[in-house]
Amino acid sequence: MSVIVEACGLSKSHQEGASARAILEDVSFVVERGEFVCIMGPSGSGKSTLLHLLSGLDQPSEGWVLLDGLEISRLSERGRTLARRSRVGYVFQFFNLLPNLTVEENIALPVAIGGRSLKREVRERVAELARRLRIAGRLHALPHQLSGGEMQRVSLARALMGGQALLLCDEPTGNLSQRAGAEVMGLLRSACDDDGRSVLLVTHNPRDAAYADRVLFLVDGRLKERELRGPSLTVGEIHGALEELSI
Repeated sequence: MSVIVEACGLSKSHQEGASARAILEDVSFVVERGEFVCIMGPSGSGKSTLLHLLSGLDQPSEGWVLLDGLEISRLSERGRTLARRSRVGYVFQFFNLLPNLTVEENIALPVAIGGRSLKREVRERVAELARRLRIAGRLHALPHQLSGGEMQRVSLARALMGGQALLLCDEPTGNLSQRAGAEVMGLLRSACDDDGRSVLLVTHNPRDAAYADRVLFLVDGRLKERELRGPSLTVGEIHGALEELSI
């Protein structure tokens, strides 16, 4: 498999008065094309900051990021925006749906941002994704009319709509019931298995992490040497690793 994203020596610090506070320190790893990688760690360990660096939303203090062969950490802000738009899809904890747009319009947003209208082929693609994610009957609803699980499926459909090879997922089940969360994780797993997408998930939930091919552990801004690999990771194995690392 080829590498879809590579982090090398990533560090990030914030200036606080006369001193700098380290958020991430010397983080290096790769995600292969079609691989599902989970990064686990407690709140405040730097997980979301890492996603921001990998997608070009923020720049590292040290180190670099290769995103599908492009070193985005050296690009201008506009260059990073264009690279992110073409290479990365997002699934967030808080859904981030636009409240005044219908489900259909929210799903089609990556295409609309690219300057294309909702022509027939776009609507057909939206309808296909909606059927696959079991929200076909909700295309004309507004976000406030949806359940949490439905909103997250819309968010996932939107991420898949753009065709990007990498999905970055930030605690995507954090606001869902256990059943709805399991449905969303199953859909992310199928995005790898059926579509060949790469998924990078950050979470503190062992049930979610068990869907991954590989689990890495981030504590106090550093990746631990401990790593779990699939197939068929169990929640028990993950709990054991968390206890071992005192997470």
